[in-house]
Amino acid sequence: MTDPEQQGDIAALAKGGRTNFIGFLLRLAARLPFLFIAGRLYGAESLGRFASALVIVELVAMLGSMGEKRGLAQRLSDHDGEPSHIVADGIVVSLILSGIAALFLWFVPGPMFPSGIFTTTDKFIVLAIPPLALTEIALAAQAYRYDIATTVRARAVVEPWTISIMAGVLYFVIPASGLVLSYLLSIFASAAVAFWAFFRTYGLPRGWRPHLGRMVDFSIRGAPLATADAIEWGTRRLDIFILGLFAAPAAVGVYYVAQQVASLPQKLKTSFEPILGPVITRNLKDKNYGAIAQQVRQVGFWIIAAQAGIALALGIPGEAVMGLVGPNFVGGTGALAFLLAAEVVAATAVVSEAALIYIARIRNLWISIGTIVLQGALTVAAMLLVERLGYGELFRAAGAAIALMIALGIASLVKGWLLSRLLGEGVNNWRWALVWAAAPATLVGYLSTLLPEWAELLFGIPAILLTYGWVIWHRGFGPEDRVLFRKNIGPKDGDVAAG
Repeated sequence: MTDPEQQGDIAALAKGGRTNFIGFLLRLAARLPFLFIAGRLYGAESLGRFASALVIVELVAMLGSMGEKRGLAQRLSDHDGEPSHIVADGIVVSLILSGIAALFLWFVPGPMFPSGIFTTTDKFIVLAIPPLALTEIALAAQAYRYDIATTVRARAVVEPWTISIMAGVLYFVIPASGLVLSYLLSIFASAAVAFWAFFRTYGLPRGWRPHLGRMVDFSIRGAPLATADAIEWGTRRLDIFILGLFAAPAAVGVYYVAQQVASLPQKLKTSFEPILGPVITRNLKDKNYGAIAQQVRQVGFWIIAAQAGIALALGIPGEAVMGLVGPNFVGGTGALAFLLAAEVVAATAVVSEAALIYIARIRNLWISIGTIVLQGALTVAAMLLVERLGYGELFRAAGAAIALMIALGIASLVKGWLLSRLLGEGVNNWRWALVWAAAPATLVGYLSTLLPEWAELLFGIPAILLTYGWVIWHRGFGPEDRVLFRKNIGPKDGDVAAG
């Protein structure tokens, strides 16, 4: 039996995760039209060049946010000063760093476009770097106040629907740079939503003055977390960067589509990050390590259970899913399957890291560095092996996905072990009910592949999800798991921890 405070934490996590899960569904509904438009209108080659530029732009923006996506919660918890002043420090440092980086990439665009093919308009993508970084800070500040709805509006409604609609419109206006311009519009629209909510919550930082010493100290403290954030994000982009060096833009475009489909379940992990940080920092302040371990186990199971179901639903009819974007993208089905598996095995690492960044920041950083180095080595080895065996370029894409899956699986084992050792409590989120749910869902999925493609998508995907969901609900979910689906999220008498 858990105490009321722990029940309240689980309830808060459930509410935040449930709100963001709705955002995941909205993002899914908007992301698929973008992939369809980009694949059918712009083609794999243009999509590949766009993807290569995004790798650098989003990585630089992540570094420019100085780890505030997760570090801001601790700074707000540890300081008694005016909250808007604390956030303002981060915003100014981030604006300076991201602005300098954007200026550099404008004059040195080579890293964004390794193929050497780009237009002057394409270079304007660097303008997305500052608003990307600042939006992360504004949304983190809102999450500290348990406002997850703003993240859903900004990231799951405004951003994906803007890029989807504008990509279609701009194709008929400026087809050579329509993807870049639609992306820019989506980033600025998302930033506007985030800062509108931020100023309504925190107000203007009246009386705040920039202080060089304070900002230097903030930058030094934030550097390890910013690096860890960038590395965790970079593991999902290094494969595209290396693939761009070894393969033609068309192959990169196919892989990008597979990655975008596979990244949809990844959003489920980030659904809990904004609310998990404040809960963990409060329990760390009280040295309540048992509660932290319980929260990591609980959230970890929620994530892996949902991801496994979505991976089955998107992976088994993978050819039909990729075929929606265009017939030239069906060859990326193998990469899609391994990328979906990678997201499932990565769940433990991501949830463990949510606590490790506060209690073992440097050790977590070294594990993250080791992960991305391992991934890079495995990806290059896969590229060379495919070349030696004489297989086509799409086999390179599958090799990159396999390398990612192996690296993330090892990271999960190491980070889970370290967190368990530090807390003195187990953090394993595995339950055998996952196997019992996956088995009948796989059978239903196999039968759905015998149908025509339209029926496979229309009936097969819902059938897989319903089968998996029914079994996991009855065999895997206990009372504390089911709080995730309860509108009244306050703890109820008689609720016990799920085994």
